[in-house]
Amino acid sequence: MKVTIVGAGAVGASCAEYIAIKDFASEVVLLDIKQDFAEGKAMDLMQTASLNGFDTRIIGTTNDYSRTADSHIAVITSGIPRKPGMTREELIGINAGIVKDVTQNLLKYSQNVILIIVSNPMDTMTYLVHKLTNLPKNRIIGMGGALDSARFKYRIAEAIPCPSSDISAMVIGGHSDKGMLPLTRLATRNSVRISEFLSQEKLHEISEATKVGGATLTKMLGTSAWYAPGAAVSSLVHSIACDQKKIYPCSALLSGEFGLSDLCIGVPVVLSKNGIEKIEEICLNEDELEKLLLSAEGVKATNSLLNDLNL
Repeated sequence: MKVTIVGAGAVGASCAEYIAIKDFASEVVLLDIKQDFAEGKAMDLMQTASLNGFDTRIIGTTNDYSRTADSHIAVITSGIPRKPGMTREELIGINAGIVKDVTQNLLKYSQNVILIIVSNPMDTMTYLVHKLTNLPKNRIIGMGGALDSARFKYRIAEAIPCPSSDISAMVIGGHSDKGMLPLTRLATRNSVRISEFLSQEKLHEISEATKVGGATLTKMLGTSAWYAPGAAVSSLVHSIACDQKKIYPCSALLSGEFGLSDLCIGVPVVLSKNGIEKIEEICLNEDELEKLLLSAEGVKATNSLLNDLNL
């Protein structure tokens, strides 16, 4: 099993580390445009192999996509974060060009690859890859919901308090502060609804804290988070590589599910060896469905900014 990660920054390197430590992949390729950067990250990670007990081979390469040939799964983390004074249109224009170039180069050497998109704005970049490639919808996956759900579980476990492993909870909707929808009604601790442990006021507080989870860390760290995003990606890769058929909320192209079409947004999916095996159209109440549809309008508005780009 060969996995490629494009972008050897903090998120990409964390992806590689967590995948290697789980020891299910034979090879992980780190690719970056900065000279010797991916090679250095790969060497540093390989020097932990005897200490962390993994046999996965990690190699780095500077923009040589031939080294990614015959990858089963590729993760795209490339792109720039939004900088002070930068408009949303400017961010999308830059990152769309980067994601387009990366995708085309990956497919040149790995025609059957399954793509996991991390680049922001994630739902729009996932949609862009669908439009650029016309690949089967099961082979293009946006990572966001898996990360948002992990943050949701952390907040719940912190509030109860209890181990995070006790918590089953999910965030759907767009991967943005205003777009995500933490499903507090369905969240449980060992099959017991969390409303048995926490007040409605506390549940609302947890939901709001989850929505700004990324922004909170950026303010604290001065940059975007990397440990949890890397772990989220590795979990998706693991489920696909080992045909685990686990359910994760991921950004998927919808064709009528939840009453939505022609956009990518976070919904529960089953991940297997073929990528998205199935979209689980769970039963939402009226309020949850209304919020999901509102989130979809926000995603569509961002997607519309792609129309002015000559891609």
